[in-house]
Amino acid sequence: MADEQPKSTYVILPENPIKNLTVAEMYDKEKYDLSTMEEGDVFTMLNATRNGLTEQEVNERFQKFGHNRLEHKETSAIIQFLLFMWNPLSWVMEAAAIVAIVASNGGGKPPDWEDFVGIILLLLANSIIGFVEQRNAGNAVKALMASLAPEAKVKRNGEWKVIDAADLVPGDIISVKLGDVIPADARLVAAHGGVSIDQAALTGESLPVNKVAGDEIFSGSTCKQGEAEAIVIGTGLNTFFGRAAKLVGSSSDEIGHLQIILAKIGNFCIIGIVIFLVAEILVMYAGFRYEYRRGINNLLVLLIGGIPIAMPTVLSVTLAIGAKQLSQHKAIVTHITAIEELAAVTILCSDKTGTLTLNKLEIDKPTVKQYSNIETSEIIHYAAIASRTENQDAIDTCITGAYGDVKTIRAGIEELEFKPFNPTNKRTEITYKTTSDGSVHRISKGMSHSILDLCTRNKTPEQIKQLNADVDEFALRGLRALAVAIEDVPSGQVDGEGNGFELVGLLPIYDPPRSDTKETIERAIALGVKVKMITGDQLAIAKETGRRLGMGDNMYLSKTLKDGPPPESGYRDVDDLILHADGFAGVYPEHKYEIVEKLQNLGYMIAMTGDGVNDAPALSKANVGVAVADASDAARSAADIVLTEPGLSVIIEGRKIAFLFSKFASENETFPV
Repeated sequence: MADEQPKSTYVILPENPIKNLTVAEMYDKEKYDLSTMEEGDVFTMLNATRNGLTEQEVNERFQKFGHNRLEHKETSAIIQFLLFMWNPLSWVMEAAAIVAIVASNGGGKPPDWEDFVGIILLLLANSIIGFVEQRNAGNAVKALMASLAPEAKVKRNGEWKVIDAADLVPGDIISVKLGDVIPADARLVAAHGGVSIDQAALTGESLPVNKVAGDEIFSGSTCKQGEAEAIVIGTGLNTFFGRAAKLVGSSSDEIGHLQIILAKIGNFCIIGIVIFLVAEILVMYAGFRYEYRRGINNLLVLLIGGIPIAMPTVLSVTLAIGAKQLSQHKAIVTHITAIEELAAVTILCSDKTGTLTLNKLEIDKPTVKQYSNIETSEIIHYAAIASRTENQDAIDTCITGAYGDVKTIRAGIEELEFKPFNPTNKRTEITYKTTSDGSVHRISKGMSHSILDLCTRNKTPEQIKQLNADVDEFALRGLRALAVAIEDVPSGQVDGEGNGFELVGLLPIYDPPRSDTKETIERAIALGVKVKMITGDQLAIAKETGRRLGMGDNMYLSKTLKDGPPPESGYRDVDDLILHADGFAGVYPEHKYEIVEKLQNLGYMIAMTGDGVNDAPALSKANVGVAVADASDAARSAADIVLTEPGLSVIIEGRKIAFLFSKFASENETFPV
């Protein structure tokens, strides 16, 4: 998220805080930030020990904090359905139906059954369409819940046991290992073997994050390396994951743009009909002394003719045809009202990792730095030899992929010893023998300064200065630097002394944009749609991606949303900053939600694209939420449109289709869309 881990903070704690503070007070980050306070204060705050909680303490905390799950209240399907008959247009239609079957009597004629049946069928059709739409929207929180860990290993009464993750409470001591889904927000109290956590779906960071004792881990993320023990600091809605679910739930209850338009039309019709009904009653009965049945028939004509009674149905059918057209472009429309809103979009906000980019690391070959006469291709080959060929991490996958066929990487050599990456020396090392002449060599790859410290051969002040300059350049551009060094082992022994490592190259690693992203952004800008990047990744990486895609690098960290624009930026306030900036980095789900909300409040129609859990709240809040291919279940459920193939070009095609169909609908129902 941020470029640095948050520093520990000291706080003054009240006596027995777990009992004397309310839940809201405990999770008020302005007062007590459990993610950054000193470890000792965390244990004091939660009244916990490394031996775990007792059963009595657990039961008391259930009463205070509830279970570690996302509560999702189910509304009766019947009530949901009936509520779609409670709106201005439906009121007029219902009034017309009542008049047709109840009041339209007398004169020796039966009630007006034909009009009654026709009106009821239209009411049912409109309600069914709306009901299906809302049921689809309600699946987002369920998908979030499905992403949570089902079980957790916890220490209670000094003994380890496996329990349902829903039974965790703040203060529990948990154990996580390779492959585990983190069951709750927690702080590491012990880390073994270089703990690495994949939290890309939550925070948008393109690489697994290395964690040490004291760092925070998030519910729903996955342990990719190492083992750790941690103290639970947040459960249920008081977690990173829970806050995202709460935002999704709150935005799903909001009224859409199309519903607002229909409500305005309905209100206008009601006012007009009431005025003309009063006038018609006075004229017919007081003025011309009409018979009761004759007058009622005229009033029924006014009721039915005074509103575009088939408008919602015709609109829904028209938009459904547009959705079918979009499906031919590999886009599934889950909420058909998004068709109309897509046509009016003026700002497209997009996640970076996995949306604008591939979420797949690559070596930027043209930028590789050489420090000897060894060619770039050979440097990459050396790095590939010093990588795992099985059970690879993201870096090893990137390097072996850049070389080519994994099976040929170690052709002609015999591995003698391989030392995997560890957080102490921050490098890998392989000792191998060439089968052709039996000579023994070593290769090491890793963090630039770890490799530089290792090197002794042909190392000069100029080379050191150049490496530091190259690393700084990569950092400014958001590229990760990986150094490679080699040495010979004259003795031919596995543990024999080498002739000294020599630095041969520096590999720049980055998450590349999708092949069609740049063209799509250019087309969007040409159509008058401004594109903004909103990412949880680092600011330097966001700016470099923006430069490569031609969308600008006028980007800021998420803290500016709270602190206000920097004095030198020239922006008046936060709204002005959000409107004109090219993007924001280091954001959490609530920041993405806030950005979309503020832009909507400024009068803009917003589309949001994303793929992870961290994007779900903003996808749900946006006028049009678009989940890209391979998105998480939570993102797909929160979105209005789901892409089934990589790339964003379908959004531009979809906007054209949406514009044509919304225009057709408006022309055929004579109301503005």
